Amino acid sequence: MSKDLSFTIDEYRARLLAVQKELVERKIDFAIVDEPELMAWLSGYATTENLWRACVVPASGTPFLLIRKLDIAPAKERSWFEEYVGFADWEDPLALLVRTLRESGVAMSRVGVDFQSQSFTVARMNDLRRLLPSTDILDLDRSLWDLRRCKSSDEIDLMRRASTLVDQLLEHTVAAIGEGTLPRLVAAETAAQAYRLGFDDGFIGPITVATSWDSLHGFLPEQPLAKGDIVHIELLPRLRGYSARIMRCAVIGQANESQKRTTAQLAELQDRQIEAMKPGVRACDIDRIVRDGALSLGLRESYENITGYTLGLTPIVTQRTSDLYRCFTPNAHWALEAGMVFHVYTSAAGIALSETVVVTEKGGERLTRSPRILFEK
Repeated sequence: MSKDLSFTIDEYRARLLAVQKELVERKIDFAIVDEPELMAWLSGYATTENLWRACVVPASGTPFLLIRKLDIAPAKERSWFEEYVGFADWEDPLALLVRTLRESGVAMSRVGVDFQSQSFTVARMNDLRRLLPSTDILDLDRSLWDLRRCKSSDEIDLMRRASTLVDQLLEHTVAAIGEGTLPRLVAAETAAQAYRLGFDDGFIGPITVATSWDSLHGFLPEQPLAKGDIVHIELLPRLRGYSARIMRCAVIGQANESQKRTTAQLAELQDRQIEAMKPGVRACDIDRIVRDGALSLGLRESYENITGYTLGLTPIVTQRTSDLYRCFTPNAHWALEAGMVFHVYTSAAGIALSETVVVTEKGGERLTRSPRILFEK
């Protein structure tokens, strides 16, 4: 079977070396990595959590994937790894992992696990302690997850391509909107176009009728679109697992002056925010531009949500829709770095704007380039 890798072997090897450097510094013999984002970033492959699976990384030497035997063939197609340990569906994968390590002679005095992993349950932790009673099981404390915070040039190139495609997808979505149209049909057209454009799947994100700033995650309406409706569009498809995102709104009929003014004000605030996104600037200061600006203009009575969050590899099999580990809030005191990519967004009065933005030395660069307007349909 021929390989179909998303990145070069050199790119993946650099990621492995970064992980192993972290393990050496923490004096950890090996790490159990079981969250799909990190598994895919490191190995090129991730699969569902129907049965537990993991990527096992020694502080030096060769890592391996622990997966169902059913999944070895597709793993070999997408992963650069050379070693795979497969289990039958009725076998205990954790017991097999420990047995494999013992047979290989790997040191097991200090094992790293991320205690914040949504995949590593309390029951699984207890099982690991029972299987390795003399081993120290240590918290990786998001250290490996955070290695992904700055994107490589290859990752940014992929996200730039995804952003160009999501701009095209937005244009198709807006064209499908009209008075009397069922939102479900708009979503169906959007999902079909996502496949045509080359995205991984038909997952598109929310398309709903907005009424306020907190309408972003509403349900798909079952009623035809009517004059005066504000259609909220949030597109977040994936290309090779990497997500480019954009929000825009469309009014059925003509927008009123208040709606046009709100759109222009949100765009101006967000433009200032993006321009300020330079290395060394604190995330809370980036957040303040939009948050305080929207409140001072009276666009919102309160501002309870974040104004941006990390973008990157988000496999379809993850439990998360978004990565909120690093996001823009009033108490986010970490500093931006070149190569970080964010989904910045703001909303008021049922109108929302967002962009996919990469941090550069000159400020934020919009990877999504669609017109920053309120569409009229």
